Amino acid sequence: MTERTVVRRKRGLQSAGQPRRIPRQQRGRERFEKILSVAMELIEKNGSDALKMSEIVEKAELSFGALYQYFPDKSSIIRTLAERFNEQGRRCVEEELAKVASTETLQRALCNIVDQYCDFFRREPVMRDIWHATQADKLLQEVDAEDMEFHSQRLFEVLEKLWPEREGGELLAIARLTMHLLAAAVRYSISVSEEEGRTAIALYKRMLPADIGRLLDNPSR
Repeated sequence: MTERTVVRRKRGLQSAGQPRRIPRQQRGRERFEKILSVAMELIEKNGSDALKMSEIVEKAELSFGALYQYFPDKSSIIRTLAERFNEQGRRCVEEELAKVASTETLQRALCNIVDQYCDFFRREPVMRDIWHATQADKLLQEVDAEDMEFHSQRLFEVLEKLWPEREGGELLAIARLTMHLLAAAVRYSISVSEEEGRTAIALYKRMLPADIGRLLDNPSR
C-alpha cells in the first residue's frame, strides 16, 4: 500500500464575501437571523440577482447601520445562506458514506446521495437559486469549491478503506471526479422539468455503478 495521500480542504480569503461578525448575544443573534430570514423571502420571490440591501432594511425594519454591522454586502448574505445549506448537504453525504462497507453499498450510498440532493433542491427554491448564484459570482465560487472538496475527501476516505492496495493519488482523482459528476447530474436535473430530471437521474444512477467499478477494479497499465 502506498503512503496515505493527505487531503486538505481549500481555504480562501476569510474576508471575501464573509459576514463582518457573528453575534454572540441573544439580541444580536436574533437580528442576524432576521436579516437572513428576510433575505430568503426576497430571494424566493425575486431571485438572488434582484436582492437589494435597501429592501432588506425596509422589510426587516432595520437601519442600514444595523445591517452593515453584520453584512457588508449582499454577497456576504448569499454566502452565509449557501454555507448553511451546504452544511445540510454535508450531513447527508457523511451519513450515507458512513454506511458503506462494500462496493455494493458504495453504489447504493452514491445513488441515495443524488436522490436526496435532487429532492432537497426541488423543495428549496431559495437554495436552488443560490446554488446557481455560486456559479456566476467569483467570490461565491470559493464556497462551491470548498464544499466540493469536502465531499471529495469523504468519498476518498471510503475508497481507501475499500481498496487499500490502490495508489492514493488515483483514488483521490476518482473521488473528485465522481463527486463533480454527481453535482453536474443534480444541476442538470433541477434545470429541466421534474419528469425529465427524474429520468436523467435514473439514467445517471444506472451509469454510475458500472463506471465506478470499471475504474477501481481495472488498474491502468
